[in-house]
Amino acid sequence: MCGIVGYVGKKNAVEVVLKGLKKLEYRGYDSAGIALVHNNLLHIRRSVGKLCNLVENIKKTPISSNISIGHTRWATHGRPSENNAHPHTDATNSVVIVHNGIIENYAELKDQLKENLKDFKSETDTEVLAHLIKKYYKDNLFTAVKEALSKIKGSYALGVMCKDDPDTIICAKQDAPLIIGVGEKENFIASDIPALLSYTRNMIFLEDGDIAKITKDKIVIYDKNGNEQNREIKNIQWDPLLAEKAGYKHFMLKEIFEQPRTIEDTLRGRIYPNEGKIHVEEVKLSKEDIKNISNIYIVACGTSYHAGLVSKFLFENFANIPTEVDIASEFRYRNPILNEKTLVIAISQSGETADTLAALKLAKGRNCQILAVCNVVGSSISREAKHVFYTHCGIEIGVASTKAFTGQLIALYILALDFASKKESLNKEDIKRYLKELWEIPVKISKFLKNAQEVNKIAKLFDRKKDFLYLGRHINYPVALEGALKLKEISYIHAEGYAAGEMKHGPIALIDEVMPIVAIVTDSRVYSKIVSNIEEAKARGAIIIAIVSLNNKEISTKSDYVIYVPQTDEFISPLMSVIPLQLLAYYIAVNLGCDVDQPRNLAKSVTVE
Repeated sequence: MCGIVGYVGKKNAVEVVLKGLKKLEYRGYDSAGIALVHNNLLHIRRSVGKLCNLVENIKKTPISSNISIGHTRWATHGRPSENNAHPHTDATNSVVIVHNGIIENYAELKDQLKENLKDFKSETDTEVLAHLIKKYYKDNLFTAVKEALSKIKGSYALGVMCKDDPDTIICAKQDAPLIIGVGEKENFIASDIPALLSYTRNMIFLEDGDIAKITKDKIVIYDKNGNEQNREIKNIQWDPLLAEKAGYKHFMLKEIFEQPRTIEDTLRGRIYPNEGKIHVEEVKLSKEDIKNISNIYIVACGTSYHAGLVSKFLFENFANIPTEVDIASEFRYRNPILNEKTLVIAISQSGETADTLAALKLAKGRNCQILAVCNVVGSSISREAKHVFYTHCGIEIGVASTKAFTGQLIALYILALDFASKKESLNKEDIKRYLKELWEIPVKISKFLKNAQEVNKIAKLFDRKKDFLYLGRHINYPVALEGALKLKEISYIHAEGYAAGEMKHGPIALIDEVMPIVAIVTDSRVYSKIVSNIEEAKARGAIIIAIVSLNNKEISTKSDYVIYVPQTDEFISPLMSVIPLQLLAYYIAVNLGCDVDQPRNLAKSVTVE
């Protein structure tokens, strides 16, 4: 969850680290801190709350150095407070550490350090590591860190400095993301790419078990067995301007409006509608491989899970492959029936989601075919998977995912149609028709977004409601779940998504004259069914907000408010119907004065269990 940045070189390290942390604040904003070495002394500044509080703290009494590590925190062990904020030191203020992850045996280790218990200043698991490293420190920081890490159980990405070794940062990784930025007479560490793009595009993605020694002139990396490694340096082509708001009030709104372009980026070079051709170079599954797939398991969390639920309809209807969708945190703790004929698709925007990564490793251990759908090149999930479909959506800063969701959907549409083509389970004309529909989606979304303020007019009427019900059927049921999730995430209004046919099996008891129901009623084979569900709700006094196809004139007589979207094929409609739901959640949250980009208690990447 948390964000780590470190720098050693000729620049003012404080400025570099603070700028990097700002780019990572989406990973956590409960507290922030920075440490530097100056005149062989450690200097530490920490503040509760958002990074701006730390920046103000430093402005009052400026400090500088050529080496520094910093951290922005999403609380796991210990409430948000200055004492629990990173960085943490040992009792002698010699060793300082920033850490992302969870030390599972920290209580046991703390008990072993009982002679130092009086020196513990925080409730965190991380502080144990600082004391442990100091215990093993004998004029060699790298050796001390390595020895300390051999004693711990859990996950970590960490940066360590010592006042007695003022030119060196030690970093290490296990089940949490950490990258090294490679510069000229300067080097960096960070949890994620955006923190470093202003300084370098050359990055090394550390492997689990790696420990690295970094100075301004040199990077030396050792694997878990102590063997020196020559890790590949990757050049990242992301545009740093993508991480700026570009005139939008919030990143989330910018990312909603970016979707026509990001969808095009995911489609480009992969589908050829006029020829009815699909070319997915990264996925090396042959016709024979696909024909041998007995079933598909999709594992994901949150919004990615909803994308997976949509794709269940696609793989089963297009490719005739039985498909199950699992919440990754549940999948990993049961005994799924897996074998070499099972394809497991792991979906994660960041490629670092802890539960999804663990589920992938479980499936990999059962000899399954592994395919990842993710956005971040070089991420942990992409490195573990045999096949990777990158969505090419660029940096997503808003904690509530929008363009990542539609990017994942596009990837899954392409895969399902590619499988159908290779299995010949759809005829060529149908494949051509679906590809043409996908190709036209960016234009249709752009057209709809020109009237976004129409959604805001409706949002202003409902921003004081306490509860919402979202209804969808068939392939738009997962979209109802996603719409409810968006509203919960950023406005803190209670919302639930249901398959509309389930309404009479319980949720109908909630309906009264103050309950808004958001219903997805686009053209489909179950259109008449959901119209009946709307009439049932309306008969009980419900307020209906309907998402309908542009040519529909019937629903306006059965609903209180109507949001019209361009007409699409039933199976492609989730890409269109989710857009007004994203906007509705956004405008309600803004009207309530909520922090849309950084909602309370959430972080962008869930890299701890």
